[in-house]
Amino acid sequence: MSAGSGKGARQTPVESPTASSKLPQAHWLCSPEIKRELDATATVLANRQDESEQSRKRLIEQSREFKKNTPEIDALSKRSKEAEAAFLNVYKRLIDVPDPVPALDLGQQLQLKVQRLHDIETENQKLRETLEEYNKEFAEVMNQEVTIKALKEKIREYEQTLKNQAETIALEKEQKLQNDFAEKERKLQETQMSTTSKLEEAEHKVQSLQTALEKTRTELFDLKTKYDEETTAKADEIEMIMTDLERANQRAEVAQREAETLREQLSSANHSLQLASQIQKAPDVEQAIEVLTRSSLEVELAAKEREIAQLVEDVQRLQAGLTKLRENSASQISQLEQQLSSKNSTLKQLEEKLKGQADYEEVKKELNILKSMEFAPSEGAGTQDAAKPLEVLLLEKNRSLQSENAALRISNSDLSGRCAELQVRVTEAVATATEQRELIARLEQDLSIIQSIQRPDAEGAAEHRLEKIPEPIKEATALFYGPAAPASGALPEGQVDSLLSIISSQRERFRARNQELEAENRLAQHTLQALQSELDSLRADNIKLFEKIKFLQSYPGRGSGNDDTELRYSSQYEERLDPFSSFSKRERQRKYLSLSPWDKATLSMVSPCPSPPLHTLA
Repeated sequence: MSAGSGKGARQTPVESPTASSKLPQAHWLCSPEIKRELDATATVLANRQDESEQSRKRLIEQSREFKKNTPEIDALSKRSKEAEAAFLNVYKRLIDVPDPVPALDLGQQLQLKVQRLHDIETENQKLRETLEEYNKEFAEVMNQEVTIKALKEKIREYEQTLKNQAETIALEKEQKLQNDFAEKERKLQETQMSTTSKLEEAEHKVQSLQTALEKTRTELFDLKTKYDEETTAKADEIEMIMTDLERANQRAEVAQREAETLREQLSSANHSLQLASQIQKAPDVEQAIEVLTRSSLEVELAAKEREIAQLVEDVQRLQAGLTKLRENSASQISQLEQQLSSKNSTLKQLEEKLKGQADYEEVKKELNILKSMEFAPSEGAGTQDAAKPLEVLLLEKNRSLQSENAALRISNSDLSGRCAELQVRVTEAVATATEQRELIARLEQDLSIIQSIQRPDAEGAAEHRLEKIPEPIKEATALFYGPAAPASGALPEGQVDSLLSIISSQRERFRARNQELEAENRLAQHTLQALQSELDSLRADNIKLFEKIKFLQSYPGRGSGNDDTELRYSSQYEERLDPFSSFSKRERQRKYLSLSPWDKATLSMVSPCPSPPLHTLA
């Protein structure tokens, strides 16, 4: 350690650590560990000094033998002595210095107290301002009888005004709901009428198609029968003509053979005539006989020739008639084939239409089932209602549903008006209860302050305790009790009792009013729950009715409406069929049932109208 470092160490205790920033250095210098280390070092150095003295003596003795090394040994000894002397000087000065840590801690605590004092003064200023406001409110509360009467009058006026407004709003809502329901009822009637007309049109169409099919089949059967008869007649006629032709041919052949025979006879007659001419000298009787025979043969030959010509003409005429008959038969056969092809095409078209409406029997069966299910006759109606057509049953069911819907609409409008009125009253009750709670809390706080003021003093305490009362409370009590009492006396006991009786009576009135409002709130909640359940049941009935309407509209040729009501119930119907929605509702119901009674009570208090169990729509 050099002399400069020792000098600096001697100057260190001179500084007075007054600021809190010197605390770490002083703490390092005066800590117990440092002191123990310094004590140990000082002891070691003292021992070493003794040892060094002895060793120096031995070294001097030995150095005489080694004179060449004497200057270095002296320098080392001198430097060691200076370092040890400097350390001991520093140690002697530091060992008597008191520990500055408690003083610095005290200064730091005082500084924190000063800062806290500033914060307390600021907070005290705010509290004084708040106390002034409370004193003003307390001064206003002093005239509570008049204020309460005025407030009651205002409350009555507000209740009357709100009642009138609620009635007006309820009438408007009822009128609007009636108009909406009338419009929806009209649209539903139009939809039902259009569905009924479409159903009648489809049935009429099916009946006309069946009639046309039966008529076509009958015509086709008649045409086939007629064609067969005409074909048979033509075949018989052709067969008869062929028979006549064969007979004519046979007669012509017979005539030709007879003509040949006659020609042979004529040739023989000519030969005989030649013989007769040769025999001219025959008697006259034989000549006359030959002449007669020849004339008869000529007459018979001419007749046979005429008959042959007639037969040839008949054959030609029959051949021409046969040709004409064949042509007519071919043309009639082609016409009949064309008619048959057209009838076959018509029959195919009708069969295709029948295939397109092949579910007529099934639809008819389902309609009968629906009729038996939905429009089943009652016990007293007998078989007369069962014999009614579907349209009449639909109209009767529609009338009954309309009457039921009108009754439900009226009850719904009444319940909606009551619900709105109860909600308004509940809101007002909650607001009033909140205000009353705040006012009660303020009054209780002021009352506790006044009671703390009026407590008797303990023995040996100072007599003038009123001097410790805050000025705002003195001003407030002065506003209520009049001028301030003398400093040596306390507040009159009668005035305190009157103030306590007033506040207690007001508190009891507020408590009774609060209980009434809570009862009305519970009643309103029960009414809202009942209304919610009725609305849910109505919604479920409407969804079922929409499901039936959709079942009627699911057949071919039936249109569907696009109004808002049908779209809304269609979305509700689809949501009801959605498995994910049903699963989420079941999970929500399961979570609600798994809650503890305290959680359920908290949930019912948080929500103004807790939702009913979800199994009503599941």
